[in-house]
Amino acid sequence: MNGAELSLEGVTKSFGGLMVIDQLSFTVRRGSRTALIGPNGAGKTTVFNLVSGVYPIDDGAISLDGEDISKLPPAKRIGHGISRSFQNIRLMPHLSTIENVMLGEHWRRPAFSLARGRRAVEAARSALADAGLQTYPGQVVANLPYGIQKRIEVVRALLAEPRILMLDEPAAGLNTAESDDLRALLERVSARGVTLLLVEHDMQFVRQLCDHVVVLNFGQLIFQGTPDEVHRDPAVLEAYLGADAQPMAEQSGDLAQVR
Repeated sequence: MNGAELSLEGVTKSFGGLMVIDQLSFTVRRGSRTALIGPNGAGKTTVFNLVSGVYPIDDGAISLDGEDISKLPPAKRIGHGISRSFQNIRLMPHLSTIENVMLGEHWRRPAFSLARGRRAVEAARSALADAGLQTYPGQVVANLPYGIQKRIEVVRALLAEPRILMLDEPAAGLNTAESDDLRALLERVSARGVTLLLVEHDMQFVRQLCDHVVVLNFGQLIFQGTPDEVHRDPAVLEAYLGADAQPMAEQSGDLAQVR
């Protein structure tokens, strides 16, 4: 599976006169594991909504492997290899685990046949097994623990066979063991060539998984680099903690508790 390179060039978005994304430019390299971080309200989820086509951009361009996808509808972007999860779980609560996962494949190939239906079931079972969720296929997702539901949503996104997988706060609400399981799954996905882009507040998760970090504040790019470089940057520390708390953050060596 080949990953994709995603580029934003001068992307701007306003809502009711309020500038939310301001001339934003950055590139997610093919095959990279990139985190998009920043304070609450920095515009991170808005970027995901712009890339996936939930919102139209006001100006600029979004391209995938050099092709401008700015005007494509969401379904077409899925066909180009973009798949995502959401900050708030959007599984179908009344459906079983395997039925929810199969929806990811259906979004990419809506035409139905019995043969394809059988292949979709087999693919869903295989993906669940790879994620360590093989014991849950027939269970209604509303009855499952939150951490399991989060991983099911990731598996559903993978069934769309993405070249770039976008995850909005995938580790939020997970305990340490669940976070470790999720990180191991994403490492396996990355090893298959899929490009990862995630919004995440848990900096320990980011530092263990990601090789590149893009930092937003008030809809603008303020820094990008490796997780260690971002952790040491004064502008990033100030955006998260305030200038007065910066020396303490430098001494602690950990931004994992910042939200």
